Amino acid sequence: MELAAILAEVVPDGHYVGGIVRNSLLKRQSGDIDITLPAYQVKQVAQTLAKRLNAASFEMDPELGVWRLVTHEDKIQIDLTAYQGRNLKADLQRRDFAFNSLAYPVSAKPQIVVTPRPNDTAHVILKRIRRAQIVDETGGLADLKNKLIRINGKTRFEEDPLRMLRAFRCAAELKFKITPNTLIQIKKDAALISQPAGERIKEELDRLFAVPGVLYDFLLQMDKCGLLTALFPFLEDQRPCAEVYYGKGGVLKHTLLVCKRMDYVLNHLDKAFPKFASQLRPFAVNKPLLKMTALLHDIAKPSTAKMHKGRLRFFYHEQQGARMARKVLDKLHYSKADTRLICAMIGEHLRPSNLASNDVLTRRGVYHFFRDLGDAAIPLLFLCWADYTSYVTDTQLRRILPKSGERLMTIAQAERYKNIGKTLRHLQVLNFMLEQYFERPALVRPDKILTGVDIMNVLHLKPGPAVGEILEAVAEAQVEGKIHTRADALAFIKTLPVAGK
Repeated sequence: MELAAILAEVVPDGHYVGGIVRNSLLKRQSGDIDITLPAYQVKQVAQTLAKRLNAASFEMDPELGVWRLVTHEDKIQIDLTAYQGRNLKADLQRRDFAFNSLAYPVSAKPQIVVTPRPNDTAHVILKRIRRAQIVDETGGLADLKNKLIRINGKTRFEEDPLRMLRAFRCAAELKFKITPNTLIQIKKDAALISQPAGERIKEELDRLFAVPGVLYDFLLQMDKCGLLTALFPFLEDQRPCAEVYYGKGGVLKHTLLVCKRMDYVLNHLDKAFPKFASQLRPFAVNKPLLKMTALLHDIAKPSTAKMHKGRLRFFYHEQQGARMARKVLDKLHYSKADTRLICAMIGEHLRPSNLASNDVLTRRGVYHFFRDLGDAAIPLLFLCWADYTSYVTDTQLRRILPKSGERLMTIAQAERYKNIGKTLRHLQVLNFMLEQYFERPALVRPDKILTGVDIMNVLHLKPGPAVGEILEAVAEAQVEGKIHTRADALAFIKTLPVAGK
């Protein structure tokens, strides 16, 4: 028996609701099936349905009457929820947005198309939906047609403040517009966004940040209605900071432009780094994480801003920023590994520009960069690309991009390009570093030709820090072309001062 027929038999009074109905009407798949039904039926229906579908089942929320089932074979997720209110009409009117307040009778037996996914729950979509049987109490069908996101009542955000962030996420994913009245209500309730659990906020942000090409516009819109700075108060501190340098909007203006450029580079590697695009794609998979790094990268500029010899400087803002970012990421429940990666990028995001301050990039300098940054090295180059290009206009960027992969200019040559010369040279530095990483790996990740045991035996040393220092000296000598073989290395270590200790 087909799934739709089994559901109609076991849940005859139920209705498909929310995302499964909305997405199906938009011809989009959903990650689960939501069904609402009278509260007294939920537990019995869940237990019966679990047996019929060979599914695992558990009660997610006893207070709201929510049960979840996941079938063992196809990994189809079904959520059964009691009416929130006296009946179906009351339930639909209490949902967040009108387009999410549509229902369709389970008894109507729509076709359910299931797309299994490896290591995850299946995707599903309802087909053969008869519009005459859709229950629409709040004008959701008209909003779907007009691509609008409209709040279902003034208290919806008070009941769950996360819905404000969800409005922007849905607008980004679906390419919908949030209605003016909904934006006004978000502005009134923005301060409430600090209430939801960090992991819920992170989930919405991850989904928003995953949508390509829209982040900048939505961040601006979120800022306009006060939600962005209510969510991240440190961004408000950036607004008046360094306006003399960045113009109106200060550091915040710069931060949002870096987010815009990060969004661009992650989705246009072929334009930013045409020579290395295919090799870089695996490093650009976690787009939400990299965009969050862009948002946080200058978090400490306001607290470190000081005038020095007539210039506004931000001494040690990168190290202080890494410490501040860790607190933000912990609150959002980022994993330890992701937190470590983001903080490493923030804490070292000036390294490539420091290298670029010299006409010659030494092999040792490039080696130290990749050695010190480890897994964060390539992602950091994305951040640097976004940071550098935020200082030029879109037109200027199009002009200099074709030259960014050319031979590294000298500082004097860069000055001939006036205001865009520094940016162009910095982009050439990034390409130079990628060239070393991908095409000359021996200069970046030299093979280990001696072990600690070799050093202790030859130099008669005991285990200790000196052994590690000698191993590092050997690696640097390899990078600089001073040694090539094991015999070279053995001779080299005997010349080091530590050998006589």
